[in-house]
Amino acid sequence: MTLIAFNKPYDVLSQFTDRNAATTRATLSDYIDLPNVYPAGRLDRDSEGLLLLTDDGRLQARIADPKFKLPKTYLVQVEREPDAAALAALRRGVMLKDGPTRPAEVERSDDPALWPRVPPIRVRATIPDCWLRLTIREGRNRQVRRMTAAVGHPTLRLIRWRIGDWTLDGLAPGAWRVA
Repeated sequence: MTLIAFNKPYDVLSQFTDRNAATTRATLSDYIDLPNVYPAGRLDRDSEGLLLLTDDGRLQARIADPKFKLPKTYLVQVEREPDAAALAALRRGVMLKDGPTRPAEVERSDDPALWPRVPPIRVRATIPDCWLRLTIREGRNRQVRRMTAAVGHPTLRLIRWRIGDWTLDGLAPGAWRVA
């Protein structure tokens, strides 16, 4: 069994080929040259961070399938400082168009020492930003972004830091290691 931890850079697709032949978008094949490994879950093109890849179908399902409730922790840069009510709403679970989310663990975080994003996030002189550490146990499409927007704090930058016991610690953008 092979399990790879990959730090997916911004603007890279979480697949090995780009199905849109009219574009030349970066894919996993630009970074990983190993046969028969496949992503266990997804990470949106505009998100960064930990993506696990494996050649074991059962492990892939256990990591990716929300029924196993594997915790996923994100570092989330949002617009403005969320107040206690916004954080409490995230902790209870928020209503999205596709139904309520499960409760999240969330706390404010100091500005993490991270690599610069290319391109950088948009910065507004009159609107401060804040970092959150948010953990969910489900994985809907663009869920974290939709959750922070639902409480009035749009996401500016999103980095998946941890999946279960696997972490991004010490892994540079575009780099991978056997987990």
